Amino acid sequence: MLRIDGLSAWYGEAQALREVSLRVDEGEIVTLVGRNGAGKTTLLRCLMGLHKDAKGTIEFLGEDITALGPHKRARRGLGYVPDDRGVFATLSVEENLTLPPVARPDGAAEPWPLERVYETFPRLRERRRFPGTKLSGGEQQMLALARVLRTGARLLLCDEPTEGLSPLIVQQIGAILREVKAAGVTVLLIEQNVHFAATVADRHHLLAEGRVVESLDNDEVLAREGELLDYLGI
Repeated sequence: MLRIDGLSAWYGEAQALREVSLRVDEGEIVTLVGRNGAGKTTLLRCLMGLHKDAKGTIEFLGEDITALGPHKRARRGLGYVPDDRGVFATLSVEENLTLPPVARPDGAAEPWPLERVYETFPRLRERRRFPGTKLSGGEQQMLALARVLRTGARLLLCDEPTEGLSPLIVQQIGAILREVKAAGVTVLLIEQNVHFAATVADRHHLLAEGRVVESLDNDEVLAREGELLDYLGI
């Protein structure tokens, strides 16, 4: 579904990504794991077309999208859930979910109907009249995920969805991601919580100093969990 080849990126003279190559197959959840500053968020921003100082090739659903702007990538089925969640604070939950959808080309995935969103995120149904400013961190994360699903995204780019959340809410986010996967949506996930990542993901890429230094399956992650936690400084 997604193929990245030789992706490099800069902030001025500082190089954030160095010849990153990886793939994400349809129906997978794949994580990017690494210390702060390893280049994980920059990678997602490059995939969405939000970071311009970059070179390399990005293919999505067999099409080279390297030269496309963010809005065109969204129309092809890429959905971005940033680490700040991007909720419209003055709008209610339901208003956030019923903003005009992204115009989609023929053959793209159908947006999730509002009722399906509420079935998957029952807490949002309860809070549908609440403004974004009144939501907890976990509720904001659920809303951010739901809003992207409402666009009909086929691949979710999720940046640290469990950061700062309680263990109970982290479990709920994990259940939602597994349900999203079961519904046929693919996920590329930035995650510092190695244990959580192993409960939801199929494969894991370890980033260090802007490079993919290891690619691991779940068994390898579980066997080396202590080592990885030490490496990440957690």
